[in-house]
Amino acid sequence: MEEAFHTAPVVLDGKSLTIEEVVAAARFHAPVSLSPARYADIDRARSLVERILEEERRVYGISTGFGEFSKVNVGREQSGQLQENLILSHCVAVGEPLAEEVVRAMMLLRANALVLGNSGIRRELIEALISMLNKGVTPVVPQQGSLGASGDLAPLAHMALVLIGRGEAWYQGERMPGGEAMARAGIPTYRLLAKEGLALINGTQCMTALGVLAWYDANRGALLADLAASMSMEALTALTSAFDLRIHALRPHGGQTLVAGNIRLLLAGSPTAEASKDLRVQDAYAIRCIPQVHGAVRDTLGYVKTVLETEINSVTDNPILFPEDESVISGGNFHGEPVALAMDYLGIAVAELCSISERRLERMVNPGLSNGLPAFLTPNGGLNSGYMICQYSAASIVSENKVHAHPASVDSIPSSANQEDHVSMGTTAARKARVIVNNLYSVLAFELMAAVQGIDLRGIASALSPVHEKLYAAVRECVPFCEDDHELRCDVAAMNALIRSGKLEQIARKTIPELQ
Repeated sequence: MEEAFHTAPVVLDGKSLTIEEVVAAARFHAPVSLSPARYADIDRARSLVERILEEERRVYGISTGFGEFSKVNVGREQSGQLQENLILSHCVAVGEPLAEEVVRAMMLLRANALVLGNSGIRRELIEALISMLNKGVTPVVPQQGSLGASGDLAPLAHMALVLIGRGEAWYQGERMPGGEAMARAGIPTYRLLAKEGLALINGTQCMTALGVLAWYDANRGALLADLAASMSMEALTALTSAFDLRIHALRPHGGQTLVAGNIRLLLAGSPTAEASKDLRVQDAYAIRCIPQVHGAVRDTLGYVKTVLETEINSVTDNPILFPEDESVISGGNFHGEPVALAMDYLGIAVAELCSISERRLERMVNPGLSNGLPAFLTPNGGLNSGYMICQYSAASIVSENKVHAHPASVDSIPSSANQEDHVSMGTTAARKARVIVNNLYSVLAFELMAAVQGIDLRGIASALSPVHEKLYAAVRECVPFCEDDHELRCDVAAMNALIRSGKLEQIARKTIPELQ
């Protein structure tokens, strides 16, 4: 999605992982290591598991079966087979594989959840997960099949398969058996011991991995939405009065104030904006209410970030071990409800960014709404259709988003003989949010392409704000002026590549460091 940024090493200590570090490791292959400060805690928890077996204590998932089978006792000699059977029986996800960056994020997050020393897994298995990240062994994980409680069992089971030499993995661009990938990379595989299968798959790492990547891209998209909107304002000769600081001080939502400030900065020094002040009394909502709509999305992003930053530094398996007093407590930290609600909220918010962007696009192509631009942004209408169908395509995406934005978290289907009688559907929510975020970039690409076309048709390319002049030039390097109909798919593809590259944000931030 974005050109690689500086990828400093990521050190896992279970407490301080950031969203940016997850993206660095998952998307840009930053090196990962385990903090030596965590060794003793991991080893103490493992020792507690061994004592439980020696003393034949009855503990869920260590000396009993799982779910409804927690009523069945399992002897010490079968404890390892119990864990391997868990992986073999739970790897039933279906559908297209998750993107490699998502699986890499899953592995990183699972490792980080294990290093605090409350899960009872051997240090070697955590190190193996980290080696897989560093050497590029990525399990093939189908994307459908998680209820989001007890965590992401099915997807994580596919991840764990490769650790035991089974399943499938990508290695050096080739899909192959998991054991072969590990052998080629020089990473040992393992027979699982007591508690280890449960520690590997009982958690929220699939939904959270999807969520972190979706949030990161949505946060980028929120700034791009401000850039596209302000460029559209130049093309539409929009008024700047609705962005006056005094208005927003009277309704001081943080996001609203931030976005209004961004638009003022982006339009500062624009001769076109200055000349447009007295053209009309007010603009339509898609222009006038940019701070209120974009700003509400910014506030949503802030809330979702808080949830994700908490989740990526949490222990989410069951039971949880407390070696200091040898307590083993069965709880519900695997339940994905916090992430599920946040992902539905994120999807709804980003769908709104798409919706208002498409309305600005409609104003530019519609001669009845564009304040003087030619119909469909073509100088030779009739023989040429211009950008008519660009709006169709954007409208189609916006309509599709309405389906994806329906919340998954309001649904629940009981499982495991009603032992797991309320589930989060958090992974479904996260998958949908990621689709909506990707759609945002496509809609913004249409808007920005149309804005630059409108600027040319109005003859104001030399009368823009300083930052808009640079953004205009960057777009025109990729997409030519549309004089007559041609194979527009090439322009659309080029614009989509540009808006996803990170170049436009870099230009804007370099020109206006105060942008947020």
